Parts: sequence; C-alpha cells; structure tokens
Amino acid sequence: MYVLKHGIKRNPEKRWALPDRIFFGHGACAILAGTFLEHPPLEGFYGERIIPAENFSGNHIYVTNGMIAFDYHGYCARERLLEHHERGWASRNAGWRCTIAKVDFDLLDTTELNRRKILGPDQYLYDPIPRAHRFLQRRNHPEAAARALRIAMRLAADYRPVSDPT
Repeated sequence: MYVLKHGIKRNPEKRWALPDRIFFGHGACAILAGTFLEHPPLEGFYGERIIPAENFSGNHIYVTNGMIAFDYHGYCARERLLEHHERGWASRNAGWRCTIAKVDFDLLDTTELNRRKILGPDQYLYDPIPRAHRFLQRRNHPEAAARALRIAMRLAADYRPVSDPT
C-alpha cells in the first residue's frame, strides 16, 4: 500500500503532479469511477464505496459487476480488492473496519461528493476528468476484465463454506 508524504493532498500542485495510479488511488478514486460509469467500457458495472468506521480513514470508491472490480490498480477479483484494502488499512490502524455500500449518487457531482467529504472534479488544480479518460483509454478492458474474471471464478470455486460436507 502506497502511503503519501504528509501534506501532499493539501498541496494542489504536488497532488496534481502525482503519477496517475497514486493520484486516482489517493483521493480521486471517485472521479475515476464516475468517469468509468459515464462512458462504461464494459456493461453491468456500478459504483461501490468502502466506508471506514467512524474516526478511521480509508474511504475508497471503485466500480464492480459483483465479481470483478476496477479501480486505480486495474481489474481484479472484487474480493481481492476488498481484502487488499482492508489488510492495508488494518495494518496501520488497530481495530480498522468498514462497510461496503452501493453508490447511489453522481460520482462527478461536486455537491454530492462534498456531502461525503470527497473532492469534486472542479476542486482539483486542473480538470481530472480528461486525466481519468486517458487513464481508462490505456486499458484493454475486455482482456483485463476476462483475466480478472478467471481469477474470481477460481477463487469462488476454491471457497467452500464451513458447513459444506465435501
């Protein structure tokens, strides 16, 4: 898990200068997810939000179809994204926990994002939406999603509930 140096998120120039993956992974995840959903490269995706328990950091927004997810890492099994996120935050904050909620608001609307203590697109040094479009255009979405789906299916096949007698 990448940890930003203190003060970078409060400095618009330094924040904008971050590499794309770090920029979209540390605060602009909603912009990336909203841009994905505005012109979806694949059908069937919706936004989900990781909401940390009170007094904890670790908010994150990504898109998913329920099996696979897409965020600044690219495509992966949804469960792996959630495990990675939880493991990273819990290793730095004892007792860290969260809830997962389906996004029911416009991810590119500043007022809606600000209500949830997230910056809107017009609150960055420059417009992050074209940057998100470029980030998305560099991906081969069908191929990457198919690879992630194969992994997700393998993980699901390996999962056996405790009560499963086989």
